[in-house]
Amino acid sequence: MKQFFRRAPHRPTERGLGTFIGVFTPTLLTILGVIMYLRVGWLVGNMGLLLTLSIVVLANLVTLITTLSFSSIATNRRIGIGGAYNIISRNLGLEIGGAIGLPLFLSQAFSVTLYAFGLAESIRFIWPSLPVVPAAFVIVLGIGLLASRGAAIALKVQLPLLLLVGVSLAALIGGAAANPLPNPPPFAQSTGEVEYWVAFAVFFPAVTGVMAGLGLSGDLRDPKASIPIGSISAVLLGFAIYITIPVVLFFAIDTQALRDDPMVWARIAPLGALLILPGLWGAIFSSAVGSVLGAPRTLQALALDHLAPKQLARTMGPRDEPIMGLLVTMVIALAACLLGDLNAVAPIVTMFFLTVYGSVNLVAAFASLSGEISWRPTLRIPWIASLTAGIACIVVMFLISPLAAVAALSAEVIVWFILARKERTTAWGDARRGLYEALMQWALVRISAHPMTARSWRPHILIFVEKIERSLNLVHFGRWFAQGRGIVTICELVEADSASEGFDTHARRQEMESFLKQEAVVAFAETDVVRNIEDGFVSVAQANGIGGLNSNTLLMGWPSDQRGLERALRSLRSFSQLGKSLIIGRIDQKPLPVAGRDREIHVWWGGLQRNGDLMLLLAYLLSRNPEWLGAQLVVTSLASSELMRERTQNHLNELLPELRIKARTDILMKPDDMTVREMIFAQSQTADVTFLGLPVPEVGKETEAAERMAGMAEGLSTVFFVNNSSPFGGELVET
Repeated sequence: MKQFFRRAPHRPTERGLGTFIGVFTPTLLTILGVIMYLRVGWLVGNMGLLLTLSIVVLANLVTLITTLSFSSIATNRRIGIGGAYNIISRNLGLEIGGAIGLPLFLSQAFSVTLYAFGLAESIRFIWPSLPVVPAAFVIVLGIGLLASRGAAIALKVQLPLLLLVGVSLAALIGGAAANPLPNPPPFAQSTGEVEYWVAFAVFFPAVTGVMAGLGLSGDLRDPKASIPIGSISAVLLGFAIYITIPVVLFFAIDTQALRDDPMVWARIAPLGALLILPGLWGAIFSSAVGSVLGAPRTLQALALDHLAPKQLARTMGPRDEPIMGLLVTMVIALAACLLGDLNAVAPIVTMFFLTVYGSVNLVAAFASLSGEISWRPTLRIPWIASLTAGIACIVVMFLISPLAAVAALSAEVIVWFILARKERTTAWGDARRGLYEALMQWALVRISAHPMTARSWRPHILIFVEKIERSLNLVHFGRWFAQGRGIVTICELVEADSASEGFDTHARRQEMESFLKQEAVVAFAETDVVRNIEDGFVSVAQANGIGGLNSNTLLMGWPSDQRGLERALRSLRSFSQLGKSLIIGRIDQKPLPVAGRDREIHVWWGGLQRNGDLMLLLAYLLSRNPEWLGAQLVVTSLASSELMRERTQNHLNELLPELRIKARTDILMKPDDMTVREMIFAQSQTADVTFLGLPVPEVGKETEAAERMAGMAEGLSTVFFVNNSSPFGGELVET
């Protein structure tokens, strides 16, 4: 991903999987697996109904929040090939992504064998002499051949399997309703032979299939829509089924049978195993198909990121199936069949999946806490919920198997060390200040090693004022534009000729800091003595900052005379060459109303100078402050013809939903008898804030440009002229 704010290329819709086939079906079938058939009855028989339901609710709560977390991420950015690996690597770095992605691939490959063994052993209910290892070998080969035909064909095979599972569920419920238990035991009755967390560890793997659809993210027609809708729907339906089944079993058969007979469903359902076994086989087989489709795509994503041999990224066929990744997956799955018994490996496989779930939750929590402007998902969940679910995944790992949890985490740490090749750093200093300086140095060095990109852009604002006490409104607007996301510095420039001999810059800076503290403004204060103001603007602008945290946006108030405005415009050329945006604001001194609901913020969208992107972003940031909540954003543009009006309207209608910014659009036809200035005045004279573009004037044309600006601002309340030199360069939408 080279530029976060560039528009994603259009992808042909006919080549992708839809929500039902690509996400809902594989997710639901992976959730409704072997544990539902063979272990829920045992759980009810040992723990009683109430404790069983508490286990079901707690386990599903963790996976539901995990689903909401990755769904929130999916609505903020397009998730590419690799699903969970793509999320982790693009948010926590390739090293951590690889440390989790490589074990995840191996877990998905081993899962194919695990499900093959489960299917072979379940067939022995009707064919006791079936040799398990050869049967598992044949099953893996069959699943691999099916996957080689393409994800679309393999997933369509799951539709009849979904029907078989539905029939078995209906048979269970129908049989229980027809022959209820005459005297059911007390709801809270428990044998006491199985500890609560042991029972929880037995059940939890049943609900860890929530990312089955996410693993096919690169094959989806519209991942931003399909992943949230399909995953959340499947998880909620799975939750409802897992709540229903314990109740049905509790009222249908005695607890002794529930404890002793894994195939207790066959006792309850009409026609017995004839209706239950096909559903059981379908659930296991579909889980194996989901794993054999997900593993090659995880390996392909790792290869594309150069964390695995590049040959493994090769694809084949009209739908670009990852054939090399599939071959490697099959080799691993077939080799695992030779082990004969994967009981020792199964807990570690579950551990790797849980670390993935925990990492995805942490990504969602950190993204929300980081305050990145680019974090604007259409589905938002509280960061505390994601963080709690992330921690819960780690806790569950140790509840299931402390030894397996340590083994899995150790393996991931080793991979991370290999990939990171981290240089050792030495802290210096002593006590508290030494710790703070070491942390600051550590952070600044790493910020410098990762240059500013469009995605990581934040408004680091340098405000030029004559006297901070007389420019409080300008300071507040600078604070609102930063919106707690960037660093704000307020600078007073003092010309050397006008400064007295005893001028103390340190004392003046302390006065400024005291004033800012009094006004509850979080900003840095700076006082600089310069030979002349015009040269001082450029010198201070390019020197401001440290270790990669440099100012990128300059904010100036309206000069007291036209000469001051011309001076700022002459400096604009240098600012643009330095890559620093400039905002010149003429602020109405009238106090703003307290409530933001009746306010309007107008953005005049031109497009030619590419200033509209920054104006729109500043307007969005302004509206996110508590003082401006509820303000209406209005994007206005002038068109010279009906064709241009339609084009501009279509462009904005497409752009704004992509940006997750809510705004009203007004595309106006310019009458021949009205000037642009008159149109702006007519539309924005009642607006609380108006944003206008600020082009770089031609050399020697600063006087005319200043006069034009003054005319534009006349009669408007608060107006900001914006010149955009930001890295997103006119494209706000992510690739």
